[in-house]
Amino acid sequence: MNNSKRILILGVTAGGKGKLAFELAKKINAEIISIDSMKVYKRMDIGTAKPSKEAQNQIKYHLIDVVELSESFSVDTFLSLTAKAVKDIEAKGKPIVAVGGTAMYIKALLYGIFDGPSTDENIRNQLKQQISQVGLAQLHKNLTQIDPAAAERIHPNDEKRIIRALEVYELTGKPISEFQQQFASGPKTDWLVLGVQRDKTDASHRINERVKKMIDAGLVDEVKALLAEPKPLSMQARCAIGYAEIINYIDGKETLDKTIENIKINSRRFAKAQRTWFKTFRFVNWLDAQQDDSVQQVLESALTYLK
Repeated sequence: MNNSKRILILGVTAGGKGKLAFELAKKINAEIISIDSMKVYKRMDIGTAKPSKEAQNQIKYHLIDVVELSESFSVDTFLSLTAKAVKDIEAKGKPIVAVGGTAMYIKALLYGIFDGPSTDENIRNQLKQQISQVGLAQLHKNLTQIDPAAAERIHPNDEKRIIRALEVYELTGKPISEFQQQFASGPKTDWLVLGVQRDKTDASHRINERVKKMIDAGLVDEVKALLAEPKPLSMQARCAIGYAEIINYIDGKETLDKTIENIKINSRRFAKAQRTWFKTFRFVNWLDAQQDDSVQQVLESALTYLK
């Protein structure tokens, strides 16, 4: 039983949390805050599975389409925009439904920002030089050796976070995961946290189906249009799952069939990494969604925590 006016829904990619958030927001007359590091980018629509224009016309969404493709987006920016959105929504007397799968942003919202050592440009430049010489995959492999917990959470294409994890180790001699132990004590905020979880086989099937739908919806043409814009995509935007693989296809490095399979594989790996992150979260009220459950059935389970 919980009377919270701030509800956060988390879960792995393609798990159905977005549809649940939409139906819950309609039910309780709430507005939605997106917690997704890629939905913030304008014109990256199909590959990020943004809510439809119809959905956005029915429910007010925040933190969607807030930054240009050529720009970076940080945790600090996320927290700043989220704080403003919370203030604006609560000023209307409305509840908040936050939803997403970007674990780093969720952790920052619930537990505070990781308090690690300051950045060191010399170390960062050395690491970037190593990337140019041996490739990002090798640095991710190096991270696996010194901090397997962090390496499992960080996607092999996520240059920014790989560099940060290696930088922290160089500066302190300790893995970055040791500095993140404050996350084990539980959230410091008044959010009611709901999690949508599914059987891994069901989750993988849903991922494969979503990728097929994205391709059928025109993901290749979307990426071509983004690459044709005057300003180049930021590294953060380029490494997004779905976009990175399609860029390789457009560059002639892979066939389309292999590209689609790579998107599926990388999406499933991302879901595995999300599960690992979410295991560190405490006080999550997990909703067990079955393969044949409708959105309304999952919604009924969620509502039991709000009454």
